[in-house]
Amino acid sequence: MQPGSGDARQPAQGNHALSHFGTSGASVATATAVTHPLDVIKVRLQMQLAGQRGNLAGMGTIFTQMVEKEGPRSLYLGLAPALTRSVFYGGLRLGLYEPCKHVCSYAFGSTNFAFKLASGIIAGAIATALTNPMEVLKVRLQMSPSNTSTVGEVRKVLAQEGLKALWKGVGPAMARAGCLTASQMATYDEAKQALLKWTPLKEGFQLHLIHLYLLESSSCIAGTAGTLVTAPVDMIKTRLMLQQESKGVRVYRNGFHCAYKVLQTEGVKSLYKGGFANFARLGPQTTITFVVCEKLRELAGLTAI
Repeated sequence: MQPGSGDARQPAQGNHALSHFGTSGASVATATAVTHPLDVIKVRLQMQLAGQRGNLAGMGTIFTQMVEKEGPRSLYLGLAPALTRSVFYGGLRLGLYEPCKHVCSYAFGSTNFAFKLASGIIAGAIATALTNPMEVLKVRLQMSPSNTSTVGEVRKVLAQEGLKALWKGVGPAMARAGCLTASQMATYDEAKQALLKWTPLKEGFQLHLIHLYLLESSSCIAGTAGTLVTAPVDMIKTRLMLQQESKGVRVYRNGFHCAYKVLQTEGVKSLYKGGFANFARLGPQTTITFVVCEKLRELAGLTAI
């Protein structure tokens, strides 16, 4: 934060919690709406069964098949629960980051990079645990070309699988969200403080754009490494959320069993299905989220992240 910006923090403390979480949720929902087609394609790629249903299709093939067979609207399957989840998940994920960071500052007298990472992990994991039902509904609808409504899907899941089914895959989902939130928030926060300290840039739209451009450019290798680590977890999460029990028998008992079965029947490469689509979505998602969030916080009278 800039020298002398301590006074600017006071309005943020006086703002209602709704503004704090609302700006975060709205920014994530905006980014989700723009990048949703890539998310649909990612899920379709992850659900391909290697060696059992012919050769695996790539992103371009999946896109073409969806548009030709199901129409352009298929690229937005599951958008309603995706946006609903984004508002709550985004609000909690970004909204809890700062309180967690302030707790670390109060308890340990420091908010170094390690504490920022820890704050991101906690915020991401909590947000995902609370919003997992919307994620389950989203991936179910993304795989269903029948245009089932969100309410219809809820009734179907509850009637056939019970309430617990809405928390399928929550373990891998929390692990992925914790790692992703930590890497995004901590890196964004730390890099911006460095720009404010070592350059003449002031808090504002120009800083946010330059900062994000430099962050995206310099984090290509880190993003690739992050995708290599989180893509298998994301694929396992999707498989668990979509599996339906047959006479009480589950194909995957848990995340570890799912990983084992995929490795055994489909090979190591199958753990990375949808990885490139996920990587292609991550850049625009991050950029739109932070630019919109910073602007909304400014309009709401809150301090910048």
